[in-house]
Amino acid sequence: MKLHELQPHPGATKERKRVGRGIAAGQGKTAGKGHKGQKSRSGDRTLPPFFEGGQTPLHMRIPKRGFVNPTRIEYTPVNVGVLDQLFNDGDEVTPEVLAQKGICSKKDLVKILGDGNLTKKLTVRAHAFSKSAKEKIEKAGGTWEVIKT
Repeated sequence: MKLHELQPHPGATKERKRVGRGIAAGQGKTAGKGHKGQKSRSGDRTLPPFFEGGQTPLHMRIPKRGFVNPTRIEYTPVNVGVLDQLFNDGDEVTPEVLAQKGICSKKDLVKILGDGNLTKKLTVRAHAFSKSAKEKIEKAGGTWEVIKT
């Protein structure tokens, strides 16, 4: 085979459709755009995919339910049992240290919950504490401190 003999496989290339070149060409008169209407006009009046031709759109027709609280504060929960496993006696527990250990991310707000047992004396600093978590930390001889957000 020589360089001048190269050509694409049969069916790999197609002729471009020439619209608006008369009735005999097959795409004459309306050029495949139908009759009248917004989509048949020239110009860049593109419509969004959800547009329904003036009919009330679906997102307005369906009923709205529930309530989304705009002031909700979402905490990452950490149980005292997890703190007991991860930390040694006398350690300081902060959200930064928890992020280094992979428990939460740096920007998360942390709430300490009371599930599990705490046997080590820890200094725990977090954004929020449950009542049972405070009791368990104090019972183990540790201290807790709320971080202001």
